[in-house]
Formats: sequence, structure tokens, C-alpha cells
Amino acid sequence: MKKRERQQKVIDEVSINRKVSSSFLSEKLDVSEDTIRRDIKELHDKGMITKVHGGAISNIQKLYHYNEDVIYNREGKVRIAQKAISLIEDGMIIIISGGTTNLMLAKLLPKNLKATIYTYSLPIAMQLTEHPLIETIFIGGKIQRNSMVTTGIDVIQYLSNIKASICFMGVSALNIEQGITDEGYEVSLIKKAMITASEHIVYLATSNKLNLRLNYDVCNLKEIDTVVTDLDKQDPRLKDYISAGINLL
Repeated sequence: MKKRERQQKVIDEVSINRKVSSSFLSEKLDVSEDTIRRDIKELHDKGMITKVHGGAISNIQKLYHYNEDVIYNREGKVRIAQKAISLIEDGMIIIISGGTTNLMLAKLLPKNLKATIYTYSLPIAMQLTEHPLIETIFIGGKIQRNSMVTTGIDVIQYLSNIKASICFMGVSALNIEQGITDEGYEVSLIKKAMITASEHIVYLATSNKLNLRLNYDVCNLKEIDTVVTDLDKQDPRLKDYISAGINLL
């Protein structure tokens, strides 16, 4: 394994686990602890992670403590994030909605990515501060305490002035008949504004969000550009969506 690839894996492990030991990384990457310690020092000096006794922690841990216990199905969300990252290019203007799947996407973005990212999610905005080359713009408004996202007319008006290359949108519910729906009226309106503000919409949907319907419409099936799931395309649960013409990753 080349040094650059190994160091990226160190960054990924720190981003996912928030704190890792040198011995854990040594075993996982099959290299000596001395090598890992040198990698950690180099990455610390570049501002990508924080070196601590016995290992490394995520930079965000110093700034903001997010309750990661709510991130269930972590492995599935990592798979979705890794697929979604393949759609990102340097220089893009990106919108990211709220949710723990999008939080995982923010964690795993390449540290050398140069982009401008708008978000109305406080946890995601704080997570993005780990990325030295990303310009992060937090869309202010009234904060919902349960989800830590902003809502209200100010958010919608702000979005109306954005022209984004791509939007990564978390999915609360998706089915063949109604398309994408959400449990909150205000959030559904903001998601519609994100759709209008973006050239391409990528919906991130864990498998437990499929074949569900909630109270408020976000978009119908024909308006969906791309859906990224944690499933293989051959999974029978995706058959109807493929038949309906949805582009799946």
C-alpha cells in the first residue's frame, strides 16, 4: 500500500470512529506502529487530524460533540457516502441537507477536496470544518432542537439565490407511488427549494427508508435524478425502482 493511500485510510478511520489508537491502525493497515506514528504526525502537521497520546482524534472533536449514538446502520451509511463521493469533483458548489447519512458523507469527503458547500444542518457544518479546502456556508434560521437544522422563510429565500452543481439530500421515505416524502412540513418546503437551486439532485436512502410514505411531498418519482442506497443493484428490493427508470448507485 502506497503512503498516500495509507494516510487516506488513517484519515477515514479517524473520521468514522472519532478516536483511534496507533495499535488499532497498525493492525488494520498491516504496518508497524512506528509507520503509523509517522503518518499521524504528518497528518497532524497538515491540520487533517489531531495527534494525541497513543493515537489520533478527529479535529471536530475539539469543536463540537455530536451524539453519534443516533447513527445506527453505520456500515450502510458509510457505503452510501463512499458511493456518493464518486459524484463529486473539485470546484463544485454543493448543497447538503441534514441527517446522519449526510453527516457520514461530510465525514468521509476527501481532505484535498476543493468545493463550496452550503448546508442548513449545524452538525454537518461543524463536521465540514475538518476539511481545510472546503468553504462551508451555514444557512442560518430558526434551529429545530431535535434535528439541529434551520427552518423558516429565511432559509428558503437564501436557497433561492444559490445555483449549485449538485445537492445531496437525505431521504426520510421513498416509494414508487408517491416518490419522496418527509415527516415535517417546513423541512419538505426547504428540500423543494434545494431541488430548485440545484442542477443535479442525489438522494441518499438507506434501505429502511424504501417503500415508506410520510405526510409531506418532496418530489415525485419522475423528478428524481439519482438515488444512492446501501444495497447492491441486484437486490430484489430495488427491482421496482429500476423498472421505474430511477438511476441507482
